Amino acid sequence: MTVIVAGTDDYEIGDAIENAGFTVSRVDIANRPALEDANVIDAETYVLTEVQQATSISVAKDLNPDLKVVVYADGSLPDFARGQADLVLDPALFDPEAVADELGS
Repeated sequence: MTVIVAGTDDYEIGDAIENAGFTVSRVDIANRPALEDANVIDAETYVLTEVQQATSISVAKDLNPDLKVVVYADGSLPDFARGQADLVLDPALFDPEAVADELGS
């Protein structure tokens, strides 16, 4: 499974996902060109680590409508993006390893 991790990744969810055996592409700023370069079209999951980049969810889903979207970040996800996210997790409540293990389920 290919996973794109977007944002600063302060909680190292990308490392946990890689350690769980997934292929991970990382982007700091999740704009359309960066997502295309990360091959979002063929990815199965998009993990956003910064709610400030919530508009990237719409961009990612536009490029790949079947993409599973996981938000693993502090703060509140804006209403416009909440409906496009499949799962919103607070890093204070879920450790990265547990989240990574569940991605394959």
